[in-house]
Amino acid sequence: MTAADPTSALDGQRPAVPLRKRVRRLVMQLGPSRMAATIAFLFVAMLVARFSWQMPLIDAAERALYDSRATLMAPRVEQDRRITLVTYNDETLFNTGIRSPLDRTLLAKALGNLDQMGAKAIGIDIVFDSPRPDDDVLKAQLRAMQTPTWLAYAEQQSNPNTIFYEQQKYLEAYQADVTTAKTRPTSVLFRTDDDSVIRNWPDRPKNLPPLMANALAPVDRAHANYQGNIRFLVPARAAEKEVEPVFANIPIDTFAMPMDAEMREGFAELVKGRYVLIGGDIIDNDQFNTPLSRFPDAITGQHETMIGLEVHAHMLAQQLDNAWSRPLAGPALWALAILVVLAGSLTSLIDLRARWVALAFFGQMAFFIAFPFWLQGRGIDTTTLPTFGWAVGWLFGYAAVGTAARTVGSRQRAFAQSALGKYLPADVAAQIMRDPDQLSLHGERRNIFCVFTDLEGFTKLSHAVTPETVARLLNEYLDRLSDIVLEHGGTIDKFVGDAVVAFWGAPISRADDGERAAGAALAMYQAGEKFRVDLAAEDVPPIGMTRVGLHVGDAIVGNFGGEGRIQYTALGDSMNTASRLEAANKGLKTGVLISAEAAARSGRDDLVAMGRVTLRGRAQPVDVYTPRPDLVPERRARVAALVAAHAAGDKKAYVTGATALAQIFGQDAAIMFLIERLNETEKGESYVLS
Repeated sequence: MTAADPTSALDGQRPAVPLRKRVRRLVMQLGPSRMAATIAFLFVAMLVARFSWQMPLIDAAERALYDSRATLMAPRVEQDRRITLVTYNDETLFNTGIRSPLDRTLLAKALGNLDQMGAKAIGIDIVFDSPRPDDDVLKAQLRAMQTPTWLAYAEQQSNPNTIFYEQQKYLEAYQADVTTAKTRPTSVLFRTDDDSVIRNWPDRPKNLPPLMANALAPVDRAHANYQGNIRFLVPARAAEKEVEPVFANIPIDTFAMPMDAEMREGFAELVKGRYVLIGGDIIDNDQFNTPLSRFPDAITGQHETMIGLEVHAHMLAQQLDNAWSRPLAGPALWALAILVVLAGSLTSLIDLRARWVALAFFGQMAFFIAFPFWLQGRGIDTTTLPTFGWAVGWLFGYAAVGTAARTVGSRQRAFAQSALGKYLPADVAAQIMRDPDQLSLHGERRNIFCVFTDLEGFTKLSHAVTPETVARLLNEYLDRLSDIVLEHGGTIDKFVGDAVVAFWGAPISRADDGERAAGAALAMYQAGEKFRVDLAAEDVPPIGMTRVGLHVGDAIVGNFGGEGRIQYTALGDSMNTASRLEAANKGLKTGVLISAEAAARSGRDDLVAMGRVTLRGRAQPVDVYTPRPDLVPERRARVAALVAAHAAGDKKAYVTGATALAQIFGQDAAIMFLIERLNETEKGESYVLS
């Protein structure tokens, strides 16, 4: 609907403006200041969509999303037969009685046996940074090694919290004493992110020896300084057999026992042709968080950490498989950031039905979720992929352009709403502007709550005062009742003289329409009484009460009236029933009557049963209620018991109840007339109103 054609929505068609035209119109109608603000906001959105990994708070979300990708897309593999872990575990420490430094005699014996079993290379992730009495035994074995053996090296500059200066000097002297053509130092440096999680390969400072994975196995020159993501592996899960860890982990005690040639041959299958990594697997020691640690293990249910030796094993396996992740280039990341923000901006301008807008929105959200996983599975390094930043950038783009479009369109909407107001009630026109799809323009069946009111004595008053006074009083009265309808979320159907017709449930239906309608019915009656009191201060004849009827049922709701004049209204038997209930108040000496159907959905506990009546011109009897907040619950319950006793034909209980109520409500015209009506009817009969 546009300002030029305020009734375009009334023919059942809402032509969609082409997106290109909407963009051009927006650019042309934006003022300089609004244009500058929108461009600045879009620029911020692109920065977020590009650099979110480097932004506080957002970087935590990016890491969490990356960890989910690395875990869910991690290759599931059988046990890797190329790598064997040989570890000191807590049982080893208990048996040797030595916790730190680790028992070097035990290591020397194990190395002696491993050296003869045909391993490809041995990496020792133990830093010899302090002396032990058995140092000479281990040194002798290290000098004698025929298998390429690599000793862990660390220095204070890159590990200030792990090793201090004196330890570094001792370590360097120790390694200088044992270095041979076969035994050499290797760096065991890790790099953790700010959240203490290992995700990437470390850098290779020039002052450090080669990294353990690079030292153990040949690495191509193109990846000698690779610092992308570590490809962590997870064990394959098969229902028919026990799950094996990715790397075999054998206690060092197994290889430290005395062995003859035959025993050594038996254990050789665990080592021969493999890379052997030796280190600690000790509780609460040398444990690292990885992306796999964020989620509980499927078997243990725990958030498992990983020992440093195992991290080296994953890096070595990645190197052996030549499974280097490919990073996305900076221009590609910029292009994606721009596309994301552009998508959000254009989505805010889509002029289609709600289901198509929702489809476009959820399609883009699915892309944001699935695309990074697809890239991860295709071997792309997504540790720099700003996936959360994309979502924020999209949202910023959507908000920036959407706000600008709403600003530009506010004057158009105001004009269109004003034009619609010439044909439709203002509240209905406002709802059309907000969402035309919620309003049936040709009529539809709705279950609605209908309210009719009437002001007793206003016709007589209109003959007794000037026309100007009649108009003033009527407008004031209708304003009061109209405000109540709108405050309770109702739709004003029409004014018929001093009568107000309203309904709830169309064009927008709410779960609490019954409560709103019942509350409005009582409030309109009370407003009428207040109007009577206020009018008494003026020099005009008195008027009577405002009577209100409320019923719920199906009706045809829509725009009716033909080509020249239309009115949004409701048609049907439920409207007629509400009108009859309003009229029945006079005969039943009540102010508000609510049908049983409406009472059941009113959510009110102050309703008093007023028996069963047959409304004027109707054949089907109706059980009616009236709200009486002025009565205490005990008295309302006694009236309900009286009506129930009459309906059940319990004459004894009825006579007793009627006698008691007559004494209590002797001055209450409505209750006394209820007793009179019940006396005149038998069980199951209704009182016929003429």
